[in-house]
Amino acid sequence: MSEFDNDHLCTLRAALLDHPIYTHIASTADLRRFMEDHVFAVWDFMSLLKRLQQDMTCITVPWFPADNAKAARLINDIVIGEETDVGLEGGYVSHLDLYLRAMVDIGASTRQFEKFRSLVLVGIPVEAALARIGAPLHVQAFVAHTMALANSGSTEEVVAAFFYGREDVIPEMFRKLLRTFYSAGYSDERLRHFIYYIDRHIELDGDSHGPKGRGVARRSGGEIPG
Repeated sequence: MSEFDNDHLCTLRAALLDHPIYTHIASTADLRRFMEDHVFAVWDFMSLLKRLQQDMTCITVPWFPADNAKAARLINDIVIGEETDVGLEGGYVSHLDLYLRAMVDIGASTRQFEKFRSLVLVGIPVEAALARIGAPLHVQAFVAHTMALANSGSTEEVVAAFFYGREDVIPEMFRKLLRTFYSAGYSDERLRHFIYYIDRHIELDGDSHGPKGRGVARRSGGEIPG
């Protein structure tokens, strides 16, 4: 990665972390509205991850070892954490199901997402399903970009999007949300699953997956800025 590209990435990252949304989620009603849109980003994250699992591990039969065992281990570790994390009450749960549980707890509607899921599961293309349920245009644009990348992007492009755009920056984004909650005196018991979801991402992405992912991203075109 050139110095210009690195500086540009740092500028974009700083702008994302300075976005006003962190201070605009000032009530439970604000959080409900946020989650009803954000759940689609929680979902489409896994398409990037599954694409990397296809490219960087072996999930076909007959099986052979991956070319890069270190990268394969990292991707498989992330898959385990996202698909079968330890739940708040014990047992195992995907982060999507944990997020949906958190939505139900605070009274956010899951109907739109569940309708979307039912359409995709019967073969309706993602973009058509989003339009059919009347998803906001910004949600449609975001998910369409993610799916195009997951389906047609190069491995290097998917690695960059996944680690630069998700794993590296999400922990700090979620820390800012938590600071907003605590400064506003949030103590609602209904938030415990949402806060647990945030805490797990900070712990897994910030302390483990993000730092390890820098090595993968570096070999794909540049080092993730600190």
